[in-house]
Order: sequence, then structure tokens, then C-alpha cells
Amino acid sequence: MTLATDLTRPVFGHAAGIEYLRRPAVAPVCSVVLLHGIGSNAGSFIPLMTALPATFDVVAWNAPGYAASKPLDMASPSPRDYAAALSTLLKELGLARIVLVGHSLGVLFAASLAANDSVRVAALALLSPALGYCGAADTALPPKVQDRIDEIETLGPQAFAAKRAARLVYEPGRKPQVLGAVRDAMAAVNTSGYVQAVRALGAGDLLADAARIAAPTLVAVGAEDVVTPPANARSLYAALANPAGYHEIANAGHALAQEDPVAVAQLLTQLIEARHG
Repeated sequence: MTLATDLTRPVFGHAAGIEYLRRPAVAPVCSVVLLHGIGSNAGSFIPLMTALPATFDVVAWNAPGYAASKPLDMASPSPRDYAAALSTLLKELGLARIVLVGHSLGVLFAASLAANDSVRVAALALLSPALGYCGAADTALPPKVQDRIDEIETLGPQAFAAKRAARLVYEPGRKPQVLGAVRDAMAAVNTSGYVQAVRALGAGDLLADAARIAAPTLVAVGAEDVVTPPANARSLYAALANPAGYHEIANAGHALAQEDPVAVAQLLTQLIEARHG
């Protein structure tokens, strides 16, 4: 496997009300679409984009309500609503067949699309998976989920990020650049978009979707992840209809694709090469 080295810089685009980063491919063999987590944004995937082979066309969205992406119309969306927005974006970009990668909350959105659009998703990778809380729309959230909303509305994004960011990185004192990037992304969230995403987390039911996913599905998690711990990832992997490999990445926490982008790129490349030969 040859990893990308001297690449075209990822550039921002905008379609279907969604802002995205795209790293064009040299003689593309596949399209890879990346969905970030709840306190993050498309830029969190730049290290992974750089590590992926130059033959992969790579797109990372800013989810609805994040950065310059238009928020969803409803106050309490579900993962299915985000998946519908993603489907519209993919149609606008002409991406009929993709490898879909979700991280954390983005796993719920990726799984929802894959469970309901098997033609579009050729393969799926679920990183640091958030399982969701299986709540009904417009009902009270579990206290630990509601706490996220209360904190960001009380503290504001910058103080919220200062309080929470270090928990996402294993041994953050030894990874100041990763910690800084995680903290900066969290500090840049739009509060209203973040609140919508928290409500989607409350409504999500990843294990139910997992059983309906036809695409070969890889699961990876940081071995030291305390936000979505390996036990969650193992539960997800056991529920999959078409499992394609389970991996715990040593010396990594929740910010998996930023802490060890090369390891994640290698796993994704193996998943893709198994399909393309």
C-alpha cells in the first residue's frame, strides 16, 4: 500500500446546503465520504485525508448546523434526518457508490444511510462508535445527554471545549497538537447545531441499524477510548449483518483519526482493496 504524500490541498465546497472539504484524487478508484463527531468538523479529518492513497477521492462534510452548513429544519432530528441530508449532498456531488466512514456521532448517521440505501454504500467503516440512547423524538433526554446541552448553553463553546476536549485524547499532554486541534474544533461549534446533534444522539439506535446493513462493515476504536469505550464497539460488531474486521488501536483515545491517522488509513485501504482487488 502506498500512502499519499504530496497531495492537492483539500478545498472547501458547498452543495445542497452543506459545506464540505474535498481532496481530489489522482486517477480515482473510489470515493470515500467522512462524517465527523458531535464536537468536531470536517477539518478534523485532514490528517486522515493526507494519509489516504492519492487514488481515493475524499469528501468530509460539515454536518447540518456545523460551520457554514445549513441546520436541519426540525428542533429534534434523528440520525435518519442527517442521513437524508447526506443522501441529498451525495446526489448533488454525483457520488452514486461510496465507501462511508463515520466517527462517533457520525457513526449513527453513516449507519442510518447504509441501512436504508444499500445500493449507494459499497463499504462502511465505523470509528469510535456512539451507540445512541434509543429515545423517541421530542421526549426528555437522559440526564447525561441533557447535560451536554445545558453545559454548552451555559458555558458557551470555548469554555465548553476547554472543559471537555482533553477527555477525547489519550495522554493529551504528550499530544499537544492533537489536543489543540480537538479543542479548537469543539470551540468552533454552533451552539444551535450542536444542540440538534445532541438530540439526534438521544434518538439514535445504532445496534438496530447494524442488523440491517448489507455493506461489509469495519469497526475500529481506540484501545484507551473513555468516551465510546471498546465495549461499545464490540457490541456493535456483534450486531452487524456483514462484519468485515474489528480493530482496537493501541495508544489512542476517542479522537482516533487524529491520534493515529496512518493506522486508520491502512484499515480503510485494506477494506477498499478487498472490494476492488
